[in-house]
Amino acid sequence: MISMKNIIKKYDGKEVLKDISVDFPEGKTSVILGPSGSGKSTLLRSIDLLVRPESGTLSFSDFSYNYAESLSKKDSMRIRQKTSMVFQNWNLFPNLTVLKNITAAPINVLKMSTDEANKVARDLLEKVGLAEYEDRFPSQLSGGQQQRISICRALAMDPDYILLDEPTSALDPELETQVLKILEEMAKDGQSMIIVTHNMEFARLVSDKIVFIEDGEKVYDGATNDFFEHPTPRIKDFLAGISLDPNKINK
Repeated sequence: MISMKNIIKKYDGKEVLKDISVDFPEGKTSVILGPSGSGKSTLLRSIDLLVRPESGTLSFSDFSYNYAESLSKKDSMRIRQKTSMVFQNWNLFPNLTVLKNITAAPINVLKMSTDEANKVARDLLEKVGLAEYEDRFPSQLSGGQQQRISICRALAMDPDYILLDEPTSALDPELETQVLKILEEMAKDGQSMIIVTHNMEFARLVSDKIVFIEDGEKVYDGATNDFFEHPTPRIKDFLAGISLDPNKINK
C-alpha cells in the first residue's frame, strides 16, 4: 500500500495541497477526481517525486520517506522503482523504435539483459495489440498507439504501481476508447493503479476507490459506488457540471 500523510505543497507561498492524508491500496485502481486546478496532478506527481511537497510522509510497505528531509540518490531510485508514470502526452523518444522505447529503462536502470528486455517488451506489445509495430518510430504511430506504447514502457519496469496523469486527454474519442480498454484490462488483472482523469464513465467502470480533491483539500475518500450513488451536494454539482446527460446523475 502507498500511504501519504499530512502532505503540504506550496507554489509561490500558496498552499495547493493542504495537509492531505490518503492511502492507495495495492492490487486496486484508485482514481483522483476534482475540478481543474484542484491539486490532483500535484498529489499524483508527489508519489513519483516529480513534485516535492514541503512536508508530509510517503510510505510503502517496506519503507517511508519524509518530504521535509533530504533525499539520497539511493532512496530516490528506490521510490521510482516502485512506481512508473504515464503522462497525457506519452513522451516517447522520437529517435528510438517502439521496441527500444520499451527496453531502454529495463536495460539501463534495472540492468536487465537485452534478450530478457526484448522478450518482456514483445509480450507487452502482444498484449496491447501492437506486436507488429516494434520496429516503427513514434512518428509513424497514431496518438492512441503511442499512448499504448507508453503504458507498455511503464509496465516493462515491473513497478508496484502505475501512475497515470490524464492518460487520454490528448486523444480523440476513438483513440481514447482504445487506451481505456487496455487500462480496464489492467484493472481486471489486479494491476495497482492511481489515475487522474476527467472521464467519469471510465472512473465509475474501473475504480475501486475515489479520492475527490477541491482547492487542495480532500473532500471525499471512499468507495466508487458511494461516490456516484450517494453523492454529497458538492459532488452532485461537480458531476452535473461535467455531464451532458442529467439522467446519469443521482438526484
